[in-house]
Amino acid sequence: MRVRLTVALLLGAALACVASAQAQTKRLDAIWARSTNGAAITLDGVLSEPMWAQAESTTIRFGYDSGIPGSGWTSEGGRILKDSTRAVLKFLVSGNYLYVAAVCRDSSIGGDVTFTRADGLLMQIKDHSVVDRPAPPREYMYSWWFPNDSLHAHDVNRDPCIWGYWTPFNCDSARTAEQIDAWDAAWSADGVVSQDTIPGTTTPQADKSYTYEMKFGLWQMGYDVTRPEGDIIEYGVSVRDADWYWDIYTRYIVRGGFNRAWWQSPWGNASWYNEVRVLARPDVTVASGPAPGVEPEVRIANGAAWPAPTVDGHLNEPVWSLAPSFDIRWNDTALRATYPSVGAWISGQWQPEVNASLADVINPADATVRTFFRDSVLYVGFDVRDEWVQYVPLYTRYDGIAVNINDRGVRYRDMNLEARWLTYIVGATGQGVALDYLPYLRDTLLGAQVALTLKGGTVPDTIGFEPDSGYTIEMAIHLTKLGYPADLGDRALFFGVNLMDGDSFGASSDLSYGTHQWWFWHDQRGCCPTWAHLDPTLQIPTDVPDAAGPDRLALLGNFPNPFRSLTTIRYALAAASDVSLEVFDTQGRLVVRRGLGVQPPGTHQATFSNPGLRAGIYLYRLRAGDVLSGAARASLTGKMLLVK
Repeated sequence: MRVRLTVALLLGAALACVASAQAQTKRLDAIWARSTNGAAITLDGVLSEPMWAQAESTTIRFGYDSGIPGSGWTSEGGRILKDSTRAVLKFLVSGNYLYVAAVCRDSSIGGDVTFTRADGLLMQIKDHSVVDRPAPPREYMYSWWFPNDSLHAHDVNRDPCIWGYWTPFNCDSARTAEQIDAWDAAWSADGVVSQDTIPGTTTPQADKSYTYEMKFGLWQMGYDVTRPEGDIIEYGVSVRDADWYWDIYTRYIVRGGFNRAWWQSPWGNASWYNEVRVLARPDVTVASGPAPGVEPEVRIANGAAWPAPTVDGHLNEPVWSLAPSFDIRWNDTALRATYPSVGAWISGQWQPEVNASLADVINPADATVRTFFRDSVLYVGFDVRDEWVQYVPLYTRYDGIAVNINDRGVRYRDMNLEARWLTYIVGATGQGVALDYLPYLRDTLLGAQVALTLKGGTVPDTIGFEPDSGYTIEMAIHLTKLGYPADLGDRALFFGVNLMDGDSFGASSDLSYGTHQWWFWHDQRGCCPTWAHLDPTLQIPTDVPDAAGPDRLALLGNFPNPFRSLTTIRYALAAASDVSLEVFDTQGRLVVRRGLGVQPPGTHQATFSNPGLRAGIYLYRLRAGDVLSGAARASLTGKMLLVK
């Protein structure tokens, strides 16, 4: 039985930040949907309700970034733009419904049966109803595109077509009451739809804009914004604009160009991009004043007070034991639920099929991952526990890790940040082998150092005969080689990690082929990275007390304290113990109880955050119990201050 050395209780992003000279950059991929306080919204496309004037909004424009890491724009087919895309989006919630309004400037409103020749919105909402694995997003489109309906494609003032999730593909099909309740929309236009000349004349009709007002039932995708802690909705939108003349004689000839601009998502259910975090909470209303700030999912600690570690694969310097950490483990839904923000929904696992079926996973590896930065260098350490270590030169059979980082200096075809895979695997003789972008970064750009060390008793390719214990990997990444300035600029880092285990199905060659487990990022094209902040104020402390003496639990405090988002509770054990953490408010009410599992002697830490807590003082209690019986052996209490 393998023992997890540390637990990260990453329960979500806090919802406030305090401006300072060294505060993180404002998140450009997040927005609040204020509650209407029970006031009703009528879907009519007019936005006449006073709440819309109080709603948080953002503007999406062709040629302008709507927010890193995954927004952009494009003109399809290299066509010259006649009137580029511009839209203002607003967000509200009422009950467990999300309301989205879009006011789109357009001098030529309309569309036809051709997918690339229609105005409207293509959207996605990430499905959170599946709790044991990441699920694809649900696609929604509200547009003057009329699939399977060439006969009426150019009807003047025809309603846009609703299709996608909870809708029929044929726009002329009647929608059921259930479908309408799950998703509905209305529109209005300042102009003449699907016709660019005034009827009966040759005088040009100058359209100005159209307005969409949309409602999404959130329960269908596993969200509940009515809870005291609220919820975070993953949403993406692409604004489509086919600027051409709708004259009857030339309506099939594109005179302008099809263009689109998007906020985190150019596509619907095929999107591998990031999603906008739409935050909603009952106490954030249209009358509650300024919206809370949105902190990053992760704050990466500053190790400047410690000497730079030697990159030799041993992770034996004290800074590594004190650096914040998280665990990756196969088929552990409860562990994924502790990942910050929407981490549970975009972290997961994968295994290939054998003979059109999935084999039982016999021996999956798991890992503790630690991160910190020093100057402009990001350090990542992996403590991998694996009883069977082997080398097979196939992607599906690797034993090793991959660090995924968005290059802040490079954009690829859809204006998204270029993703870099830094892969390091166990070689045939136990040496480390660099793959993907890592050899180029390490050898050509002098931008990385990496080393691997096998743990005691580990011998590659002796599966089942000599039980292994695993390996450690130590990596130093020079962020200046990935588009960052020397001072790290806005200090926003978009990254994730992947653990690969090539021997999870036994020694038989026809069944042993591997698994992947990832934290926030699996796809090297740029899918769903965490928003991390390289926080210069979050110092890894050097005043660490001695380890606990015999039969004693030592509480080493929490840092930072006070805290806004995350705080790391440090403690030491004299002997192997079954550890648990409890958090109480000043009224003595239990806020959180978490079992941290059986842990060996030594120094440990747990990272705590809870987006539903109010500002104030909280008490936390650590309990160390007997490994076999669970009987309490020692407990200590600390105090922490949450500020907004």
